[in-house]
Amino acid sequence: MTLLLDPIHLSPSIPIPPNTRGLPPSSFGAGAVSPSVGTSPISYHLSNSPSAATRGRGNSLGHYSIARQLTAFLPPAYPLAEEPQAHEGGKRQGKITILLLENINLEAADFLKKAGYEVDHLTKALSEEELITKLPQYDAIGIRSKTRITAKVIDACEKLLVIGCFCIGTNQVDLVQAAKRGVAVFNSPFSNSRSVAELVIAEIISLSRQLVDRAMEMRQGIWNKLSKGCWEIRGKTLGIVGYGHIGAQLSVLAEAFGMRVIYYDVMPIMPLGTAWQVESLHELLQKSDFVTLHVPEIPDTIDMMGEIEFASMKQGSFFINNARGRVVNLEALASSLESGHLAGAAVDVYPKEPGSNGPGFNEDLGNFIPRLRRIPNLILTPHVGGSTEEAQRAIGSEVGNALVRYLNYGTTLGAVNFPEVDLRAITTEDERHIRICHVHRNEPGVLKRVNEILGEHNIEKQFSDSKGDIAYLMADISDVGEEEVEAIYSRIKQTPANILTRLLCE
Repeated sequence: MTLLLDPIHLSPSIPIPPNTRGLPPSSFGAGAVSPSVGTSPISYHLSNSPSAATRGRGNSLGHYSIARQLTAFLPPAYPLAEEPQAHEGGKRQGKITILLLENINLEAADFLKKAGYEVDHLTKALSEEELITKLPQYDAIGIRSKTRITAKVIDACEKLLVIGCFCIGTNQVDLVQAAKRGVAVFNSPFSNSRSVAELVIAEIISLSRQLVDRAMEMRQGIWNKLSKGCWEIRGKTLGIVGYGHIGAQLSVLAEAFGMRVIYYDVMPIMPLGTAWQVESLHELLQKSDFVTLHVPEIPDTIDMMGEIEFASMKQGSFFINNARGRVVNLEALASSLESGHLAGAAVDVYPKEPGSNGPGFNEDLGNFIPRLRRIPNLILTPHVGGSTEEAQRAIGSEVGNALVRYLNYGTTLGAVNFPEVDLRAITTEDERHIRICHVHRNEPGVLKRVNEILGEHNIEKQFSDSKGDIAYLMADISDVGEEEVEAIYSRIKQTPANILTRLLCE
């Protein structure tokens, strides 16, 4: 069952803004799908590669060449909606299916459809129970921050090959369990950095001038012109907690406004501009007029800002959190604002968030929500830090291409829970070649066993790497007849350390 894509309408990549973040060209997917004829990718524990005419690491080609059209070997037990007819050559084929949730960028969805996949696109997040019911029929899923892929969900989805997090964080996915089940996870760690940094600048100015309160009063017909408690941000000190990609960009923007910048990070990091690193979070809180968090959600950061930390901040200072909801105790933040110790705050993320747009930002998410809604000079936004057209296009391109590269070529560059392994593509110059993609437990003797199975063939290229308890082997072998493919697959799959084996063949 082969689908020929229209070469006129097939776009090789999603339009994205200029590469100001210094990402490698492969992240932008140039040539991830050929503007020439392709095929419909298919999968069980296996997949195929469409043809591609490009160069560069984005599709594992080191020079101009045509990637050979590959088809997945499907075990006889794999259920297909439509069995191929005898005159179609007898190869069992089925299309890869992808579920996209949380209103992921439509250009990303179109890109994946043009790559030959069947894509279902939903605007909302799904609960654990809904995922367990719906996800088992899909080979891949794309999510943002609200959908939680738990161990229970992963265990219920035997077909699942890959998870794409169309956002920065991956804490919503059980990465360890995904790796144990051979499910690769990809994200976009840098693509929305500028959008978040610009939002923080906007919040700093808005808080220092009480703009949100004045705008709300005007809508209520109230004219309230005042200057008390309103400040310029020039000359004020911005404290950045977490000096990664967002923190560093924010640092440069803040200095351009004349702010002094200090930052705290668990690692020593070279500053940009005239910013300097302080020794402790406590020192940063005491010295800063504005404090902004840009840290991941890990055990060490959960509730890192609580009653003691807010009390350590300067009287009349401001607090901003666009990082993760659980890193801040919002009860303590509400108390500090209500007492007047803090002059204002901006919150974009929450411990619990509604699954879709509409009513729902209420006490069901926490008893502190009604308190926060009543506090003046508090900017509450619905997790929009990375919600710009530019950021969503860039995220869609980066994660979409990562999914295509993994499903079609086995490439794990950019995976957060797998070792990063890549091989150049099998081209039209390579005859009777197949690619083995073998996820296995990191145990002694695996490579020896696999090579014994492949020993009757020439191993053209091979790369293996490990990450913790998980290892990943890619190998291309030549001089393989169609009648030999099933035996090779079965023997590798039956090795003791096997987690997942995929075979890409002509």
